[in-house]
Amino acid sequence: MGFRVLVVGGTGQVGSGLVRALLAASSCTEVVMVNRRTIPLAADARLRQVVMDTSAENFASEITALARTCGAQGDPLYAASCIGIGKGSQQWSEEDIKKLEIGMVGAFARGCLAAGIERFGLLSAVGSNAKSWIRYARIMGEKEDAVRSLGFKRLAIFRPGIIAGNAHTPGYLAVLGRFVPGSFGTIDQDDIGRAFVGEFLHGQDGTTILENAAMRQRSRAH
Repeated sequence: MGFRVLVVGGTGQVGSGLVRALLAASSCTEVVMVNRRTIPLAADARLRQVVMDTSAENFASEITALARTCGAQGDPLYAASCIGIGKGSQQWSEEDIKKLEIGMVGAFARGCLAAGIERFGLLSAVGSNAKSWIRYARIMGEKEDAVRSLGFKRLAIFRPGIIAGNAHTPGYLAVLGRFVPGSFGTIDQDDIGRAFVGEFLHGQDGTTILENAAMRQRSRAH
């Protein structure tokens, strides 16, 4: 059976990897990117973009309307958030980070759930914990909690370590990270994208947290 995916954050580094992975999956019949501005798209008839004001008060309801339209076409509809500030968080205020990572992502998730979407993939980060003393890890934990509390039938939370292939990750850091074992080491961004696809296709109901090793394993399963 085919499936469609609604993606926010698809223009970013990891998001672009997810879009490539989706277009490489023959069972994916459409990828709908929700963007803040129009971008050039790959020449693939299955890929389209919808431009929205992601900061608008009615963003969640606009997502619900879009998702219902996509879902009415027959194939199961899934959703993914690849929003992530990453390195840029050092220059952002906590309030601004929360507006994006919790406010916008939360609105997207609520809109998807209201439209009946049952499978949701969420990009987070290693070490995420709402009680962390590290600002970025704390906000990522709060984002996870906000989406988890909505009650998706199937929620996959992706917590990568150092992301190789990412323009925001210095090359030397990605290389050094390959010598770091476990969840804080390096993972290729295309492995993350393929892991999203694998989880959409083969994941289990409930909430699943995937760190580096689990993402690599899942990336080979689709």
